[in-house]
Amino acid sequence: MERIAYLQCPTGIAGDMFLGALVSAGVPLEYIENGLKGLNLSSEYQLKEEKVLRQGQSAVKIHVDLIHHHHHHHHRHLADIENLIISANLSAIATTNSLAIFRHLAEAEGKVHGISHQKVHFHEVGATDALVDIVGTCLGLEYLNIQKLYCSPLPTGGGTIKAAHGKLSVPVPAVLELLQTRQTPLYSNGIDKELVTPTGAAIVTTLVKKFGQPPQMSLIKIGRGAGSQDLEIPNILQLWIGESKHSENLEEIVVLETQIDDTNPQIFGYLLEELLKMGARDVFTQPVGMKKNRQGILLTVICDIDKIDICETIIFRETTTIGIRRQIQQRSILPREIVTVTTKYGNIRVKVAKKDDEIVNIQPEYEDCAAIARKYNIPLSLIVLESQQKLRQ
Repeated sequence: MERIAYLQCPTGIAGDMFLGALVSAGVPLEYIENGLKGLNLSSEYQLKEEKVLRQGQSAVKIHVDLIHHHHHHHHRHLADIENLIISANLSAIATTNSLAIFRHLAEAEGKVHGISHQKVHFHEVGATDALVDIVGTCLGLEYLNIQKLYCSPLPTGGGTIKAAHGKLSVPVPAVLELLQTRQTPLYSNGIDKELVTPTGAAIVTTLVKKFGQPPQMSLIKIGRGAGSQDLEIPNILQLWIGESKHSENLEEIVVLETQIDDTNPQIFGYLLEELLKMGARDVFTQPVGMKKNRQGILLTVICDIDKIDICETIIFRETTTIGIRRQIQQRSILPREIVTVTTKYGNIRVKVAKKDDEIVNIQPEYEDCAAIARKYNIPLSLIVLESQQKLRQ
């Protein structure tokens, strides 16, 4: 069983909303406060938890109240923030995730302003706020033992906001920069306000495994974190926490298909080689009857999502088809490894597949077996059998 979580963000995401959802889901605020003490910023802020209603729905609002001192406000660069996190005595996972989020945020800000991410400065107040939100979120996810995080498509928001550099249109440039690093799915919910903050965007684009529909899970609990303002729809970030039985052995693949009845059959051998060379997982053809009683070929290509474009380009380039169907499917896979067995004829690589730690499939590599069979003039089936028996010993 794997503990996973899904963020449902109908009104976007901000760091304090994520904190509220985590506290609502069972993370004690005291646990987060104790974890944050290592940053040595306790004199700069106070954390408060409040139960609030948003359009009649109850949620937890976390207030990060900043304490303004009268001394000169200075800026913190990425290196300063990294030093604070590394010195904070956090767990390895909370440290790694916090550093990754801040680096991602600095890289986006740097790109917007045309400077190195090391030169980006976070204003003292903003840096404190972001540290509490980011490190606190990493602590909360660890407390709940969330192993994989998923997220819904995000609303763009709209209008303008006042910032240090004047008025900015929403989404602000740093948020757009962060969202495009993950090709995050976006839509407009018609609300012209800032809905996704830079901190919120940095957290999800760094930690989320996949954006889109909820993954398959058994739902255990729901956390609800409130945003600062009342909107037309409840301004609540929902954190669904559940367990997934199959996620480790499920993968998403794409199936591309097209029927062809007017391509020279000699082309298919070359086409299969090219597709496999460019990263297709599998390619096969089947004879099919088509309209007007023509005999045709059904071409099926199985590939990863990031290989769709290259595989379709090859099919369009090498065949006469003018349309390709695509389906995204899930497939169950068995964990497998390649081991080398030593037989009296020589070394043979063997693919071993397991289910629940029990060996269920042993498949010697064809090329190794064929080379030995030819060398010693022995039936291929005997070489296969010999390697399987050696592995079971």
